[in-house]
Amino acid sequence: MNYGELLALGQQEAERQERFERRVFCCTSTACLSAGAGLTHTSIEQAVAASGCEEHDAEVVKTGCMGLCSRGPLVRVEQKGQDPVMYADVDAELAQQIVARHVPFAEKVRDPDADEEGSTDPHDIPHYRASLRKAKSGKGLERHILPADMPFFTKQKRLVLTEVGQIDPEKIEAYLAHGGYRGLHRALTEMTPEQVCQQVLDSGLRGRGGGGFPTGLKWNLVRKQQAEQKYVIVNGDEGDPGAYMDRTVMEDDPHRVLEGMIICAHAVGARYGYLYVRGEYPIAIDRLRRAIRAARRRGILGKSVMGTDFAFDCNLRIGAGAFVCGEETALIHSIEGKRGMPRMRPPYPSESGLWDAPTVLNNVETIANIPSIMTHGAEYFASIGTEKSKGTKVFALAGQLRNTGLIEVPMGISLQEIVEDIGEGVPGTAAFKAAQTGGPSGGCIPSEFLDTPVDYENLTRLGSIMGSGGLVVIDDDTSMPEFARFFIDFSVDESCGKCLPCRVGTVQIRNLLDKIIAGNAVPEDLDKLDALCQLVKTTSLCGLGQSAPNPVISTLTYFRHEYEALLLSVSDN
Repeated sequence: MNYGELLALGQQEAERQERFERRVFCCTSTACLSAGAGLTHTSIEQAVAASGCEEHDAEVVKTGCMGLCSRGPLVRVEQKGQDPVMYADVDAELAQQIVARHVPFAEKVRDPDADEEGSTDPHDIPHYRASLRKAKSGKGLERHILPADMPFFTKQKRLVLTEVGQIDPEKIEAYLAHGGYRGLHRALTEMTPEQVCQQVLDSGLRGRGGGGFPTGLKWNLVRKQQAEQKYVIVNGDEGDPGAYMDRTVMEDDPHRVLEGMIICAHAVGARYGYLYVRGEYPIAIDRLRRAIRAARRRGILGKSVMGTDFAFDCNLRIGAGAFVCGEETALIHSIEGKRGMPRMRPPYPSESGLWDAPTVLNNVETIANIPSIMTHGAEYFASIGTEKSKGTKVFALAGQLRNTGLIEVPMGISLQEIVEDIGEGVPGTAAFKAAQTGGPSGGCIPSEFLDTPVDYENLTRLGSIMGSGGLVVIDDDTSMPEFARFFIDFSVDESCGKCLPCRVGTVQIRNLLDKIIAGNAVPEDLDKLDALCQLVKTTSLCGLGQSAPNPVISTLTYFRHEYEALLLSVSDN
């Protein structure tokens, strides 16, 4: 199909949606599904069917993450002429009440699936309708409604997540109805590969996987390589504990990932690519496969992308769950069928990557920013954020907060706004102690720096990193030495063992932490711990070992008194 035909398809879908008086959106992302959203969605569909409403009175939409994961399952009702209403903690029974409140009931309904005795499986429709009428009172429903002016939502700025929670991720028509693939069309028909790279460079987009390398510069390095074969790889091997930013984008807006990937391929001259997805993400894998098949059927992937002379195709590769495969050279080895272990650089993948060909490797969030840049322009993207950190950042907000979930905020927002406004602070009588960013590779930022703008430079200055976007809030009941040991345990387990500093050094760091926490250490052990952390950091082969000591280093810097309180004194000896 050419772009005109795709536009018509999107327009048809938009017109179809517009015919409905109301639409009921139910989140079916992993977080809500784990809280029972599957039953909630089924209950909504059955309740709407049992209401006997007219064909275009209501549509039930299976959609993606709405953000406030701690209050899932989430349901949003959009009705013409009224403000949207979002409900939290929606179980199957509450779902019936929501339908009873918002969806009109027909006077008489005949169940087409009923048997001769008038019953049906799984519900006796007359009985079910009676329960819906009873639910219409809506007792207790009000306390499940989330305020429209809730800072969790109003403080966000969505670019990557703009369609997430708004569309059915399994329907390409829904993505097209929201302007999908418009940026790709512009890149293919109005811009040369060099101009696309320059646009990305001018936007100021930096890698969202943790390194923060300018994306346009990386693309240009590959574009300038003279080679018959080049590759694009999208890194979906998200492995930080508690992080699920990339998983959500892949699950809930897979066509945005494909669109960004194809634009990248056009910019650098690649004809094939791989989406490398963590094996523990079955829903993301399924929806990406569906998206790839749909894109091929519609001519968005293949020998003539959108009817142009540009050819590109891609496929999935499933990771086995090794954290080290988030490192680009280890990931490349894994795709090639080798053990996922990093190698020395140079040469960098931009010169010699997958099967020794020039390769661009970007993480999911980085790629998902590209359609917005192509559609709205580099200036628009660059107008958001700070001087050196442009655009937005998606965070998985976790830990000791009233509101946890997935957020997208402009770069430069203060840590205080995230913790106290969006997260609504620490629950109970405990107080905020620190925020840990960057997962196992990051560091802890204490309360005295709560007003710090969140961007690459400030987090690095404080001894932490942006990372892929994990943000864990810690209260004052938490032991920082034990918190650091948790992440060292993770790094010990995930080390590939190729280089000695990481293989042995992380184990020795953990042994020293065990000794300190058990109350068997002396002051000299703190000096050993500090020196060992610096040694592992400076001599390890790849980013895993180089960053593994960060949680220990930052807690030693800001919470040394907690370590000292656990040491044996001279008199104890």
